Amino acid sequence: MTTTTTEIREPRLQRRIGVVRSDRRNKTIKVETGRLVPHAKYNKYLRRRTTLHAHDEKNEARAGDTVEIIQCRPISKTKSWRLLRVVRRSHGAAEGIPE
Repeated sequence: MTTTTTEIREPRLQRRIGVVRSDRRNKTIKVETGRLVPHAKYNKYLRRRTTLHAHDEKNEARAGDTVEIIQCRPISKTKSWRLLRVVRRSHGAAEGIPE
């Protein structure tokens, strides 16, 4: 007797690495991701950037940090990404040091 098992494949979700530009809102960060696009006529590369709103449940990311975000279901009108991990802390975001 053979049984067939069906594999449930998870969709391939987009991941992006960017820099946190704003962490002022509660549980929300603005992440700026950059890319290079070739100009159609001159074949020089132009810098383009996209600002994405990401959900940060624990408020762990600070402005200037490099973070990895992953696509998720829409959480609000503008938030469709969530924080996966903090890749690198910025120099100004040292914790435990009073200013």
